[in-house]
Amino acid sequence: MPESYLGENTMKLGFGLMRLPHKGPRIDVEQTKQMVDRFLEAGGTYFDTAYVYIGSEEAARKALVSRYPRESFTLATKLNASLAPTEKMAREQFYTSLKRTGAEYFDFYLLHSLMDSNVKKYDRMRLWEYVRELKEKGLIRHYGFSFHGGPELLDRLLTEHSDAEFVQLQLNYADWENPRVQSRGVYEVARRYDKPIVVMEPVKGGNLAKPPRDVKELLQSYAPDASPASWAVRFAASLDGILTVLSGMSNLAQMEDNLSYMRDFRPLNAEEQKVIFEAQRLMGMSETVPCTACSYCTQGCPQSIPIPEIFAARNTQLGGGRLAQAAADYRAATESRGKASDCIGCGQCENVCPQHLPIIRHLKECAAAFDGENA
Repeated sequence: MPESYLGENTMKLGFGLMRLPHKGPRIDVEQTKQMVDRFLEAGGTYFDTAYVYIGSEEAARKALVSRYPRESFTLATKLNASLAPTEKMAREQFYTSLKRTGAEYFDFYLLHSLMDSNVKKYDRMRLWEYVRELKEKGLIRHYGFSFHGGPELLDRLLTEHSDAEFVQLQLNYADWENPRVQSRGVYEVARRYDKPIVVMEPVKGGNLAKPPRDVKELLQSYAPDASPASWAVRFAASLDGILTVLSGMSNLAQMEDNLSYMRDFRPLNAEEQKVIFEAQRLMGMSETVPCTACSYCTQGCPQSIPIPEIFAARNTQLGGGRLAQAAADYRAATESRGKASDCIGCGQCENVCPQHLPIIRHLKECAAAFDGENA
């Protein structure tokens, strides 16, 4: 990296607004306000939302934008072409986001969730040119993209769009050598192009906050008072060239835990790195489903199958051996929605999965595990 880079002095904890607290079906704005207050008091500035995060942009307006001077924080949001039938509708997402947030401008604006299956659509709709136009008009300060593909595609995009100022990548210690996610490979490409990195899914959708039993015992043996999530966030924040590490905090307790070790961030030392290497080895032996619960797969499922919740139940079984709890979680998830055995194999879910999971195969395994007693 150059001696200085975009976001070098930004607090290495970013507030991801994808998994905000809820009261019933609605976002709990009052608790979100408390979380925003604590984050800003601790020196945090980076907030991340997206057009597709239901209710999130409006919550950002109520809890943040309408309550604090605009220059006191930075706000990022995203344009998702996969949901837009036409170029015009894709471009209108920006102005919808602007209205929802009331932000006047966005500090960071991203083309959302680029991967092999959709990158041509972003080209065809001329969205790269569009974000450059928005920057020229002063409506965004910096543009980049979030990415869920492999190193080869990232290398091509950063060659063709060398003016992209940053890239958002999924980086966590469990996926570092995962052949589907290729965290290390895409990280090294971004470093080669000197692009600052916003880290997403450092805790792997919450999975690394509750890792498999052997990993949890390993981490606790070294630092009994440190939460498993702290290891995951600090691993990502310790990498070179990091603009910030997003944590999708769902309650005030998670905020307080994150601030306890990120307010005065200390990178992993050599001994802690060795602990992470052992955790990676153990995670490589895990049979759990690496779902991050982003829920992209459920938005177009013709059978209304709650895929992330089903996989969470399966992971309770595989990762913790809690068979009764897993069965109860599965029953609760599918009580009024589709079961794993209802999957018709249409492939819609696999086409949009950022993790490139073989969802149909995993659902068949879940059906075999649960639907016999839950049918």
